[in-house]
Amino acid sequence: MWRVKSLDAILATAEKKSLHRSLGAFQLTMLGIGAVIGTGIFVLTAAAAQKAGPGMMLSFVVAGLVCAVAALCYSELASMVPVSGSAYTYTYAVMGEPIAWMVGWALILEYAVAASAVCVGWSGYVMGLIKSTTGFALPEALANGPLWGLNGFLPTVDFSHGIVNLPAILVAAAVTWLLVIGTSESATVNAILVAIKVAALTAFIVLTMPLLKGHNFTPFMPNGLFGHDGLGVIGAAASIFFAYVGFDAVSTAAEETKNPQRNVPIGLIGSLAICTIFYLLVAAGVVGTVGAQPIHDANGAIMGPDGADFALRCKALAAAGTPPIVCSKEALAETLRRINFPFIGNLLGLAASIALPSVILMMIYGQTRIFFVMARDGLLPEKLADVHPKFKTPWKMTIFTGICVAVAGAFFPVGQLADISNSGTLFAFFMVAIAVVVLRKTDPNRHRPFRTPFIWVVAPLAALGCLGLYFNLPFVAKMVLPVWGAIGLIIYFAYSRSHSHVGRGLIEVHESDSDVPPPSVPPIV
Repeated sequence: MWRVKSLDAILATAEKKSLHRSLGAFQLTMLGIGAVIGTGIFVLTAAAAQKAGPGMMLSFVVAGLVCAVAALCYSELASMVPVSGSAYTYTYAVMGEPIAWMVGWALILEYAVAASAVCVGWSGYVMGLIKSTTGFALPEALANGPLWGLNGFLPTVDFSHGIVNLPAILVAAAVTWLLVIGTSESATVNAILVAIKVAALTAFIVLTMPLLKGHNFTPFMPNGLFGHDGLGVIGAAASIFFAYVGFDAVSTAAEETKNPQRNVPIGLIGSLAICTIFYLLVAAGVVGTVGAQPIHDANGAIMGPDGADFALRCKALAAAGTPPIVCSKEALAETLRRINFPFIGNLLGLAASIALPSVILMMIYGQTRIFFVMARDGLLPEKLADVHPKFKTPWKMTIFTGICVAVAGAFFPVGQLADISNSGTLFAFFMVAIAVVVLRKTDPNRHRPFRTPFIWVVAPLAALGCLGLYFNLPFVAKMVLPVWGAIGLIIYFAYSRSHSHVGRGLIEVHESDSDVPPPSVPPIV
């Protein structure tokens, strides 16, 4: 039942093809900053403000701390097992096939849904930019997906505010086509896109800081620390975790790092600290200039940011005048327009529109990579891993993933998608925190290029932090993970268990991808 994939077999090739150690603390810190800053802060600021008000500034700190301890655990395994497959491969070697299957299954959920969330975020910025510069706006039915809720345990859907998000479908289709024909980004292009995003956020901070008004920060925590159904500071932190996706890019580079025991913690903590300060300043710029208090329903209760009632209330406020920033789909660009920097606001919207498709590309690529590794192990049909004869890409799983991403982006709001993606991410990193402790006990003498400091404090903190954020997600997001997991278990026992290469005694060592860094979370997010 708990068969494992031999760690020695996994490592055999990595030892033959070890990577050159060339990265220092500064390079690691820059790598982490480039990987983290981006989508979440552009897309989720309004939703976070509706959940926590000005207290969303604390939410960034909480999410950053959980990321830091989780990344320290991840670094130890990444340095020991520098092969493709990420948390799935680690748990396969440490905790057995069923748990590895569940982690891989959760990563599939994470990647696909996160890509969908970025598609919806891109749609909001592009349509806002087009409307601001030309006055053209798509009909609401084609610019927004429907709104979902629960009536008891039964899902409800409201098409009155939108039917299908057409721009989200188009960008998902375009990125999928690029991946099928084999177009990927170079390091130079990625560096340029990172520079664009960082420059846009820096301009936002420089323009907003002189205009802060103290009264806009009161009340600071209108929903308190713990609100109901994902509201409050901790609930916003659970959503804002999406803004830190990519932080483990530093962890996966441990094999290429000079003196990893010193430089990996510096790179991790340094990049997360700088990104958290960036995020705090951006959040302060939104709160202090235009205000970011959550809106209430007719009974005075604070509303969740993704429901039909919230959309209806935003419509009513828009009809009465300028709607609050918590209603915006492009909060940062809209903030600059409202404080009389419309041209810079449009440039920021343009920067987001240019940079976000690269994030979608990396996420769909990361998902297909997990699919590929699981199919190679026999846990998924190996036909899924077929490579196109002309383009030399895993075209079947890329097209399948692209369709799933387009459908989710077309019919779900960005906040719900980000929360669902976070549920998969938090589960995967919870299992990594457990695996690193288990391996310390079961194989204490194995060489560890990087050892997590204060392991018996850091690993429990990482596990508890991931659990705490998971249980503060909205109810729907929390329920998706067990339902998705149940579907995964049915597939595992119906197909994967009997086809597993490990179960059939086929233990291969694949030299062709031994030096591919594990793509647990795509860079430039």
